[in-house]
Amino acid sequence: MNFQIFEPHQDLALLVKCYWTLESPKEKTPSKNTIIPDGCMKLIFHYGDLYKHHTAIGSSIDLPRCFLIGQLTRPYIVEPTGETGTFFVCFHPNGFLPFATFPIKEMENTAVPLDKLFEKDGQEIEQKILNANTTSERINLIETFLFNQLTDTETVDHLVKSTVETILTANGQLSVGELSKQNNINRRQLVRKFSSAIGLSPKQLSKTVRLQATLKTLLTKEVTSLTDLAYENEYFDQAHFIKDFKEFTGLTPKEFYGDHLKMSLIFESTD
Repeated sequence: MNFQIFEPHQDLALLVKCYWTLESPKEKTPSKNTIIPDGCMKLIFHYGDLYKHHTAIGSSIDLPRCFLIGQLTRPYIVEPTGETGTFFVCFHPNGFLPFATFPIKEMENTAVPLDKLFEKDGQEIEQKILNANTTSERINLIETFLFNQLTDTETVDHLVKSTVETILTANGQLSVGELSKQNNINRRQLVRKFSSAIGLSPKQLSKTVRLQATLKTLLTKEVTSLTDLAYENEYFDQAHFIKDFKEFTGLTPKEFYGDHLKMSLIFESTD
């Protein structure tokens, strides 16, 4: 498996977190992979074979070749149908808003085809990316596209941006009340701004960020006690930790701690 991360152009860096590619040969026995919510919307271009999505009701559907994945509030199960070749554009939590053509909240847990988002422009960039031969070519193409689509940077709400930065810095461990107080804004107003700019409430984003911080600890450190891990990340108790963990991964920490972990983390954005 080949997994690489690339930095965006400095003039897009406030909106785009990174680009990444994932390539791997066809598996003899395809395995399901869990995309775990990370608070970031992504444009996904499959220049390899398609992936399919396993739904919560037990059925499966083929994903579009190119699409935007909206904010996830639950685990999203995918499975390769052949050889993997995928180019991702990962936006900051509030980074897709200037490019959105309809309310972000409507894209939640949904793969939105590019022609639905951008009409003819979406079809054109899809073909250009799929026909490109290198990652650098794909990055140049998508950045030209994004600059052309970026007509109004004023849609970036600075209060939302600063609150997102606070949540990230605190690893999601501040309450909505504390966030409202720090930013001198009414709680309801903050929730409303987040919903329209990010598609998540401050509480949802905080829960997501805290779980991602916990998962990174699992991946990078030797963890001897899941209880200690829960308290280290300021969960109220182990039951609270298990509840949030299962909400976003579909598994308990013990079920998840193993081979499943590293593959799943490949599908989340990386600093």
